[in-house]
Amino acid sequence: MRITGGKAARTILKVPKGLDVRPTPDLVKQAIFNSLGARVNGARVLELFAGTGALSLESLSRGADSAVCVEKSPRHAAVLRDNFAQAGFSPAVFQARVQDVFPMLGQMAGNGEKFDLILADPPYGEKNVGRRSTSFAQQLLDDTRLPGLLAPGGIFMLGHTKRDTLDFPAIWRERRMLKHGDTVIRFLELAAMADTGSPEATG
Repeated sequence: MRITGGKAARTILKVPKGLDVRPTPDLVKQAIFNSLGARVNGARVLELFAGTGALSLESLSRGADSAVCVEKSPRHAAVLRDNFAQAGFSPAVFQARVQDVFPMLGQMAGNGEKFDLILADPPYGEKNVGRRSTSFAQQLLDDTRLPGLLAPGGIFMLGHTKRDTLDFPAIWRERRMLKHGDTVIRFLELAAMADTGSPEATG
């Protein structure tokens, strides 16, 4: 796994051993950041379920101003910090917060923190035909504090498996969807900020 674009392109990233972390594949990262385009420039980025920090690293490499990574596992967070050091970014542009995502959302909301890009590719949920999803992706969509962390005009990028059928609260509007193998990537914005028109979709 490596950074795919920008000033730190081709930097090799470490991945924790074992099956409890699922890095976003390089081809999927390329598709994500090709879709985001110039939105990354100067952005304040929040990565949830950060794992290796691959999405934050890609953002900084492509021109983001800062990145905050939230990762519950101290072991994974140590690898994440190593990856940022390997990429050569200044410590001033990066924070790693070792905590469960959902309590952290409450703390950030209470502090009035805002982000231009919120990126989340959490552990996948199970197939949920005939019942509402209980996956981390669905929990993020349902969390009432998350929308308040998004700056005006900001984007919430959410990854999930295609077998995980999600319900989208009315506060969110989908602007684009990407599919790659078993992975679905949704680009969401707040309904109050959304332009009229139909969401785009590509395969």
